[in-house]
Amino acid sequence: MKKILLSFFIIQLISSCTKEDVYEPFIFDNPEIEISIPVNFPELNTSFYANVPTKYGVELGEKLFNEKRLSADNTISCSSCHMQENAFADHNEKGIGIEGRIGLRNAPPIQNMAFMQFYNWDGNKLVLENQPLVPIITFVEMDSSILEVIGKIENEEEYLNLFYNAFGYKEITADRIYNSIGQFEYTLISANSKYDKVKRQEGEEYTDEEAQGYQTFQDKCASCHSSELFTDQSFRNIGFPINPDSEEGGRSRVTGEIDDYMRFRVPSLRNIEYTAPYGSFGQFATLKEVLDYLDNGVLDADNLDPILKDNGNRIPLTENEKENLISFLNTLSDTDFITK
Repeated sequence: MKKILLSFFIIQLISSCTKEDVYEPFIFDNPEIEISIPVNFPELNTSFYANVPTKYGVELGEKLFNEKRLSADNTISCSSCHMQENAFADHNEKGIGIEGRIGLRNAPPIQNMAFMQFYNWDGNKLVLENQPLVPIITFVEMDSSILEVIGKIENEEEYLNLFYNAFGYKEITADRIYNSIGQFEYTLISANSKYDKVKRQEGEEYTDEEAQGYQTFQDKCASCHSSELFTDQSFRNIGFPINPDSEEGGRSRVTGEIDDYMRFRVPSLRNIEYTAPYGSFGQFATLKEVLDYLDNGVLDADNLDPILKDNGNRIPLTENEKENLISFLNTLSDTDFITK
């Protein structure tokens, strides 16, 4: 009798449920963002394909990029040092962290990260998603921990909803924080400068000064600042003034090789008009100062780049060439990128 009653109860329970209650599947709607790869740009890096930008992943990443609670005292965010109006760099010689602590190096711009094979001045990160933890835990930057960051936001409804929309789960984890910031940074593509418009034949033309500067660039700069990224992504010692901080060793801090001492990743020249000062610790206030230094002669070193060593430790430039070269470099400025 008990078995009959139990069977009847189960039948009644099932029949009382709607079709939606029993069979409606969960639909996770977070479409991938279409990334338009500019003409002649290099291949996307392999990490991109493991963390393709999505609608809500990018939205979450942008919010976290601007979140000051990533720092121990809730005063600085990623965007404090990487400002959009400066092509996601700043105008300080060295990065400034919480309590005014001074970092080791100049904050580099964040642009075209999806096409880069190395990150940071010394290339110590090969995967973009591994980079956000560095400023969070570094004493002279945010001086926090990822667990502390999670603790600050894990009970906020807005964040819980954003993580749910981005990843299908409300749980906030370290990897989801890193991946969402990475997704946002992958979308920061700059390829709409005057240079790009001239190249695409969109009605723009170089002035005489810009055209002459482009020729000088091809003759004296393009071997290092090559490709549409305007960097060959190599590491070179070009004899710039040496950082007085004893912790600095350039690429050798990563490899442990003496031959990599004071070698740094060749920076992209895109949006260089907005990213002063220049050099790994802001050695030069203006582009003219950089060109004057290269013209006058750089510091000698056993591992000085052969391009300089074979030319008497300098890149000779006339004053007219310098003026024209700067005019050309200013055509790499992408006003849409710094304002959109």
